[in-house]
Amino acid sequence: MRWALVKVCLAVTTMVVVAFAVPLGLVVKEMARDRAFSNAEREAAAVAPALSITTDRDKLERVVASAGADSGMAVHLPAGAGRSALDLGRQRATGRDIQAVRKLGRASTATVAGGSTLLQPVALGSGDIAVVEVYVPESEVTNGVGTAWAVLAAVGLGLILGSVAVADRLGVRMVRPAQRLVRGAHELGEGRLGARVPEDGPTELRLAAVAFNSMADQVVQLLANERELAADLSHRLRTPLTVLRLNTASLGAGPAADQTRAAVAQLEREVDTIIRTAREAKPQTVAAGPGAGCDAAEVVRERMEFWSALAEDEGRKWRVAGVERPVRIPVARADLAASLDALLGNVFRHTAEGTAFAVDVHNGEDAVIVLVSDAGPGIPDPDAAMARGRGSGSAGSTGLGLDIVRRLAESTGGDVRIGSSVLGGTEVRIWFQLDGRKPVGRGHRGSVRRRRSGKTVATGLDH
Repeated sequence: MRWALVKVCLAVTTMVVVAFAVPLGLVVKEMARDRAFSNAEREAAAVAPALSITTDRDKLERVVASAGADSGMAVHLPAGAGRSALDLGRQRATGRDIQAVRKLGRASTATVAGGSTLLQPVALGSGDIAVVEVYVPESEVTNGVGTAWAVLAAVGLGLILGSVAVADRLGVRMVRPAQRLVRGAHELGEGRLGARVPEDGPTELRLAAVAFNSMADQVVQLLANERELAADLSHRLRTPLTVLRLNTASLGAGPAADQTRAAVAQLEREVDTIIRTAREAKPQTVAAGPGAGCDAAEVVRERMEFWSALAEDEGRKWRVAGVERPVRIPVARADLAASLDALLGNVFRHTAEGTAFAVDVHNGEDAVIVLVSDAGPGIPDPDAAMARGRGSGSAGSTGLGLDIVRRLAESTGGDVRIGSSVLGGTEVRIWFQLDGRKPVGRGHRGSVRRRRSGKTVATGLDH
């Protein structure tokens, strides 16, 4: 588009310049010719008064010399009244041309070697007609024409170059929005959902940019809905499977019990595979919009209410703290619920019945910490456990639970740490950054203030 516009402008400007410059150049040439012959007429007119008074050779020679054109002027007097024909100066015109001027009685021009001559008739006192011949060289006829044509050519070339430059700038103004639109489409196709196109440029391209941005917003919304479905799948399937797996452990020995446990284990592996595939298929990062997020305290209370029934069946003591007041975090409600279910499911899956556990929420100005701790045997190698959480899936664990939690924390700029809890077992610390900054170092607590005010919601443990 850019080069097409430049070519069109170049062609149009060139035609306009040619249409004006060629006639103007011819006019300049004609004006130079008229100027040269006008000067010749003035020189001839300077000799005419002397011819009307005298025909004396000496006097006429002095008149011609005083006119300053003795080398380019000639005077031709006819014979008559007792005098012979007289020719002063160098004759360049033919005798036929001179006789024709005398006969017609009006000025004429004739082409001679090296230029032209002006033949001007002058009436003498005797009634005869004398002819004044003024030589006009070709250099005088074309004097200044070359310079004028050069100026015209320079002006025309400048106009052409200027028009090309303007057309190029206009083309860039049209092409750049189109290039940004193409680049945005490629970025969106590569999965970078934050790609947007500036809504500027010509009206048509601006409307195209508006439509593209609207389409991108719709794609983000659709993928966010898909993400919610994946998180809901994790919440709805893995939690009942955990309860079912724990119940099958109490079936005792026998072929039927072993088959039931094998079937549950196979089902759990298939569900883990489906959920992992759904999570890996989602886009890298979708920034939460203004007002996005959920109340962590409300989600913790809801999920602890669900797990408390199973805890009572297994004789587990449990505690939840820091959920008396709302605690807003920039993550989706379904994602937080899935993460809590994953961690609590790990507690029930990897610790013996009767093992106590707790969930604590600490709120600060720039971060929120959720602690999930238990009184189990602990994790000997936290780094290896986090590595399994990144997808290696070894040591009898798929690592899916920690992977869910890690992705959720890192989406806010936070992190996940595994350590020893005050209950004597494992403590998983989830750090949610509220201002989107990079995750802080291990062990740093910033401005987080502990919210264990002494009041515990649904408790079975001492503080």
